[in-house]
Amino acid sequence: MSALSLAVRDSATMLRRNLLHARRYPSLTLNLLLTPVMLLLLFVYLFGDTMSAGIAGSGADRSDYIAYVVPGILLMTIGSTVIGAAVSVATDMSEGIVARFRTMAIHRGSVLIGHVIGSVLQSIASVVLVGTIAVAIGFRSTDATALEWLAAFGLLVIFALALTWIAVGMGMASPNAEAASNSAMPLILLPLISSAFIPIDSIPGWFQPIAEYQPFTPAIETLRGLLLGTEIGHNGWLALAWSIGLTVLGYRWSTASFKRDPK
Repeated sequence: MSALSLAVRDSATMLRRNLLHARRYPSLTLNLLLTPVMLLLLFVYLFGDTMSAGIAGSGADRSDYIAYVVPGILLMTIGSTVIGAAVSVATDMSEGIVARFRTMAIHRGSVLIGHVIGSVLQSIASVVLVGTIAVAIGFRSTDATALEWLAAFGLLVIFALALTWIAVGMGMASPNAEAASNSAMPLILLPLISSAFIPIDSIPGWFQPIAEYQPFTPAIETLRGLLLGTEIGHNGWLALAWSIGLTVLGYRWSTASFKRDPK
C-alpha cells in the first residue's frame, strides 16, 4: 500500500472515530450551538425593531435587521463549533490515547486530519441548522444567484477549515480539556466586536480599527454581499487572505506541537 493510500485510509478511520464520539456525546455540540442561536433570537426579537432603524433608515422593520444579522451569526456559529475540536484534541492528548497511536502502524498525521475534517463537517452541519432557524424566523436571500450561493458555501467551508486548524493548535497547547475550552473563547468573542451586529461606522472611532481589521469582519461582509447583494469591495480578498493565513498558521502550529509532544 502506498503512503498516500495509507494516509487516506487512516485519516478516514480517525474521522469515523471522531464522528462516533460526537454522536455519543452530543451535549458538547449542543452547548456550543446554544450561543449563536440564543444571540440570533435575542437580537431579532428583543432588539430587532430598534436596531433596524440604524441599519436601513426610517421605515425599516425587524425583517431588515434579520437580513443584516444572519450572515454574522452564521460565521459566529463556526467560531463556536470549532471549540469542540480544541476540547477533543486536548482530551486525546491528556488521556494518553495519542501515545498509544504513536506505537501503532498508522499514518501520524491522520490523527489531526481526522479531528480537522470532523470539525469542519460539524461546523457546516451547525451552520445549516442555524440557517434553517434563520429562514424559519424570516431570513430571505431572493436576489442571490446559484453561483453566489456556491461562493457563500465555499467561504463558509474555508473559514471553518481555518478556524478549525487554529482550534486544534489551541487544543495541542492546552494541558487539559478545560484549559482548551477557555483558550478557544476568542473564537466566540471576536464576532461580538465585528460588523456582525452593527455597522463598523457606528462603533466608537478609537475601536473601529480593531473591529475592521480582524478575521470575522471581512468574512461577514463578503457573505453579506453574496447573499444580500451589498457591496463587497476589498473584503472578499481580505476574507480569503485571512482564511489562507490562519489555515497555514494553525497547520504549522498543530503539526509542530504534535511532533514534539512527548506523550
